[in-house]
Amino acid sequence: MVRGTMTPATVRDVVEECLPEIVEVRRILHAHPELSFEERETTGLIRDRLRTLGADELRCPTETGAVFSIDGGTPGRTVLLRADIDALPVHEQTDLPFRSRIDGVMHACGHDAHTAVLLGVARAIAARSAALPGRYVFLFQPAEEQLSGARAMIEGGVLDAFRAERVIGCHIASSLPSGRVFLRPGIALADAQGLRFELRGAGGHGAFPGQPGNVIAALAELIRGLPSAVHGLEHEGVPCACSAGVVRGGTALNVLPSSALVEGTLRTFTEPQKREAVDRLHDLCRQVGTRFGVAAHLTLTVHAPPVVNDAAASEVVRAAAERSLGADLVVRSPPFPPSDDVSEFLDRVPGVYFFVGAARHDGASGMHHSPTFDIEEEALRAAALVMADGAVALATGA
Repeated sequence: MVRGTMTPATVRDVVEECLPEIVEVRRILHAHPELSFEERETTGLIRDRLRTLGADELRCPTETGAVFSIDGGTPGRTVLLRADIDALPVHEQTDLPFRSRIDGVMHACGHDAHTAVLLGVARAIAARSAALPGRYVFLFQPAEEQLSGARAMIEGGVLDAFRAERVIGCHIASSLPSGRVFLRPGIALADAQGLRFELRGAGGHGAFPGQPGNVIAALAELIRGLPSAVHGLEHEGVPCACSAGVVRGGTALNVLPSSALVEGTLRTFTEPQKREAVDRLHDLCRQVGTRFGVAAHLTLTVHAPPVVNDAAASEVVRAAAERSLGADLVVRSPPFPPSDDVSEFLDRVPGVYFFVGAARHDGASGMHHSPTFDIEEEALRAAALVMADGAVALATGA
């Protein structure tokens, strides 16, 4: 159990004091990225820093990741604060002095920032715990990029050790103006459904591409047809999406292979949209198979439901954000087509997941998941302030 000393400082004051440390930790993590379920050094850093605070370590059901709690000094709700910790198989192409030291692995989505922010928030709450209501559980989740870490933790019983009453989390966004907070009640992020297309045909000589069984030609047609699966499907003006990320086929330049593989994702906002899109994808497989004389089979793989923010929790966090940053920096956002498996927690416990703009002022941020991704580090201040103040407000029961 952590008990902070009574000092004139507020949680907000401590967050401000922690900002240099938050930036430092983010840079350490950025230089040492680790892939999903391989985040061992990251987990070690998290545990070392939270143990130093005197936080109570709870059982973590996954090999990587960590769960700690800090008790407040007065009654209140138990709030789960979540951050993801994994990196992506991307080779960094920035000139940052703290660029990735691991070839082919990069924090190309901001999870280094999320981890650093939550560690800073934990330090601030620990410093003021005696004056705070409720209980704060800090959950550092592995494997968000595989859409499987949250489910693995939940199926392993992570929520059984405490009765979480609210959830809060945030995501840095390199495409949004730095320092602004974007949140919305209801559907905030799309459902993510993994797709695996397997194509099989006769194969043959590269000089006869028009013969039946050409899986490469079928593969190309299939990929061109993916957008048709979501044509006309949108939520509040935001279109659904379907795209390929992995394409495999062939062993020689003059051989038409007998098999090929396409993997990708489908992003929809509602269950009827998803059913419609999956039906269209099965139709696409049949059409491609008939046209090219191949067998085309679709398998649904990994999945994360849409992120749905609780209306009451969203209002509490919005008000906290306006107190922390000013009303002009808090924006009601549209739904976004990316996904996040924080939705697994939000499906079980009411809460809110918000975005913090982090576009570099020089316009050199790069898109999420790209080798040039980067953020304006001043955004870490807004993220930490709103996470801390929002968590306390949710614990208060407002």
